[in-house]
Amino acid sequence: MATTATWISKKPDRFGGNACVRDTRITVWGLVRSRQLGMSDEVILDATSGLTPADLEAAFEYAAANPEEIDRAIFQNEQGEEGFVE
Repeated sequence: MATTATWISKKPDRFGGNACVRDTRITVWGLVRSRQLGMSDEVILDATSGLTPADLEAAFEYAAANPEEIDRAIFQNEQGEEGFVE
């Protein structure tokens, strides 16, 4: 877990303070949502430039330790700025 604490960063000026992998703009919630939608880790790695297996491991460890935060971020993203539209 020590790796997760240093591997994941949150900065107020980057994606609204959402947890990101290292100092990138790759959000933890985005990786979790990709997996929820059925993407394999291999596909996620191929689709995300610069992402490593260790990045994924740290992101998923962080998500497991902070499920409410990640669920809220996914929900807010899917709502969009204007809210849910049917």
